[in-house]
Amino acid sequence: MAPAACAAVVKADAYGLGAGRVAPALAAAGCRTFFVACIDEGLALRADLGDGEIYVLAGVPRGGEPEFVHHRLRPVLNSLPDIEAWAAFSRRTPAAPAVALHADTGMRRLGLTPDELDHLASNPERLAGIDVACVMSHLACADMPDDPLNQAQCEAFAALRRAFPNAQASLAASSGIFLGGAYHGTLCRPGAALYGVSPVPGEPNPMAQVIELKARILQARAIDGGMSVGYGATYRASRRQRLVTIGIGYADGFLRSLSNRGHGYIGDIRMPLVGRVSMDLTIFDATAVPEHQARAGGMVELIGPHQPVDAVAADGGTIGYEILTSLGRRYHRVYRGGGAAMTAEA
Repeated sequence: MAPAACAAVVKADAYGLGAGRVAPALAAAGCRTFFVACIDEGLALRADLGDGEIYVLAGVPRGGEPEFVHHRLRPVLNSLPDIEAWAAFSRRTPAAPAVALHADTGMRRLGLTPDELDHLASNPERLAGIDVACVMSHLACADMPDDPLNQAQCEAFAALRRAFPNAQASLAASSGIFLGGAYHGTLCRPGAALYGVSPVPGEPNPMAQVIELKARILQARAIDGGMSVGYGATYRASRRQRLVTIGIGYADGFLRSLSNRGHGYIGDIRMPLVGRVSMDLTIFDATAVPEHQARAGGMVELIGPHQPVDAVAADGGTIGYEILTSLGRRYHRVYRGGGAAMTAEA
């Protein structure tokens, strides 16, 4: 089986890292195909990217067809009405871009249903005038390799590929790539894995970490045993402790669910998050840190070498995707290596 090409999913501002910097770096590394969620993301990416194929997963908003032509965007058609509208547009627009057809093989979210695919197979004239460059689907349980739905979806997608032998075939996203070559088709489309999120939960992460998140210490203080910390007094010191307060909170995407559960690092020393995460401020127990290191002006690592994004997600009871896409706009962002890695500081 020939190796598949590798697209890049850069929706949600490249999962919070900045599509305007990330996509050109990926293009410089050889990526030629990109996926975004909506037309606004596609328009912004085209301005940043120049060349390259850009697919818009949500398809064409009403009246948006001319924008797809002008900005060379490719719609993903998700239903028979989508196909009907694009076919009518294509008949009167010789320069209409190629499209991707999205089949629902088991996600039950977007895509042509099995009944719609059967109807399309019986009425191929409905695709007249449409250049189908890609057929695609999306795995529902790719992060659970033993789930039988994976094989069922792979088989359903194989039937779709046979119906469109000249189109690129794209089934595997980040986790699906690690299910094996049968899932690769001719175009894989990783998203979160590009940004360091583990595509194989429960196993060592094969992906390099690409982000560090640091926050500055605004104040250090000592408290006595019995004193409470933060809103609601949800944490109470059991002994004399030293605390550091950093200038980051849930307004910056540092989730409130990390309250009394998260961690930060000064050097190699792990500090428990104490009390509730508030809008702009978060507090850590720095008792174990030498006092000269835990002072105002110092930095606390929130995501980085000591705790990758998946570890932060586990503390917050969520997934790495949410941690990254929640990153706010108040950080000072520094890109390194041609835009391929990012350090954010607050």
